[in-house]
Amino acid sequence: MTLALVTGGGSGIGRAIAERLAADGADVLVVDIDEIAAQRTARAVDGRAVAADVGDPAEWDRLADTIPGLDIACLNAGVVTGEAHLDDLSDDAYRRIMRVNVDGVVLGLRALIPLLERNEGDAVVTASLAGLTPMPSDPIYTATKHFLVGLVRSAAPGLAARGVRLNAVCPGIADTPLIGNGRARLEAAGFPLLEPADVAAAVALVLATGEGGQAWVVQPGRVPEPYRFGGVPGPRGAGAEGVRPPL
Repeated sequence: MTLALVTGGGSGIGRAIAERLAADGADVLVVDIDEIAAQRTARAVDGRAVAADVGDPAEWDRLADTIPGLDIACLNAGVVTGEAHLDDLSDDAYRRIMRVNVDGVVLGLRALIPLLERNEGDAVVTASLAGLTPMPSDPIYTATKHFLVGLVRSAAPGLAARGVRLNAVCPGIADTPLIGNGRARLEAAGFPLLEPADVAAAVALVLATGEGGQAWVVQPGRVPEPYRFGGVPGPRGAGAEGVRPPL
């Protein structure tokens, strides 16, 4: 049976991903810092719950030691700061978001790549449209999601050579606890929200393609598709046109 792991699986998009993977036949390991939420999702999908802090490398090592091999890793856990002004950002809010959004993915990949390699598996990172475009309402959240998109695009080629596919999904604004009190304002403005199940369906589509290194845009009413990144200007000079740096 396919073994899948989902971080932030206790609620929102993570829970929807766990439900979709289970419906598609996977045995799901639900990881969340909220043990009760993880257990609730695990019961709903007939899976297993693990209470863990994704920003703690020791907990990733402990978790990896219990898994002989892995087919799917969905690194989905994420938080926001809710702060638009950098000079009002607290140390605690900054450290928290970096620990969850950045460390949680880097440490998770570091621990799980050897397990995915054994099964030629897939890793899908939940980024955001905020990883593709500015979001002035929360610059630090936006920076963490830009980091994830860059990480996925840069790490994917090397992982592909090892039989592991790495992709990102970049949802627009979804109806999850992360939007907090903003939900009423969005609804009043007539702004369409994604359902968590929409993002879970996009993850299933990404897994079905067999491609890697892509950032998939997920928006209400649109079929998910890889974002088409433009190239950057190259060097100019005699014999230098189009020359790429050695890797």
